Amino acid sequence: MRRAGGLPLAAWLATFRLLRRYHRYDVVNLEPLLRPGAKLIVGYHGRPLAFDLCMLTVTLYEHLGYLPHGVAHGAFGRIPGMRAVADGLGFVTGDDPRLAEAVARGEHVLLQPGGTREGCRSFRQRYRVDWGERLGYLRLAVRYRLPIVPVGGSGMDDAYVGLNDGYALGRRVGMPARLPLWLGVGATGLWPISLPFPVKMTQWVGEPMTRHLEPGFDVNDRAVMLAVHYEVAGAVQALLDRARQRGS
Repeated sequence: MRRAGGLPLAAWLATFRLLRRYHRYDVVNLEPLLRPGAKLIVGYHGRPLAFDLCMLTVTLYEHLGYLPHGVAHGAFGRIPGMRAVADGLGFVTGDDPRLAEAVARGEHVLLQPGGTREGCRSFRQRYRVDWGERLGYLRLAVRYRLPIVPVGGSGMDDAYVGLNDGYALGRRVGMPARLPLWLGVGATGLWPISLPFPVKMTQWVGEPMTRHLEPGFDVNDRAVMLAVHYEVAGAVQALLDRARQRGS
């Protein structure tokens, strides 16, 4: 996997640096992600594009010199032109063999198990982890021997007011590449042409989780996998709850 670079990286950094200022973004407990060694950053998918995690990638770029390798929506690999953007950012759309190269260099991988199902919901479902039994991220962590670092925070579900379940509607009408069809209201009108509301966003980083790396852990034992899955989801939910309770 080649490192991120070129116009996509420059545009990404410029955009999310501006949004950091707009959202008065800060990070609580960044230190676990600054320690040596690759880690799997597993986060909540705020609506609709996980702006907080995008801003976190810029903060890590400034500290570590590279953009964490995001596991992006499959549309990046299916829609013409978007593949070049993903490559320019060092992103992949699944368990790409190139991930092994990044991990060998000690570089982090970032994903959101909830995906657009979690990120494109209505205002009635806010700050609630919704991963179902999606275990792909956990298999990835086991395969590449990556500690899992949970992240959550506050503000990300307040940037837009969701009006519907975009994931369900997208599937119902047969959207290409399984894209959601989400309706949301922002500061200047309807998504996607509206700016987000200028809410403060704060990212909370948890401590690395390594139960899945213990000797004898059986990735083929679904009950064991689900137990760790619920533990990770619970850690992310706890970060969301703590951040909101403390008002930052």
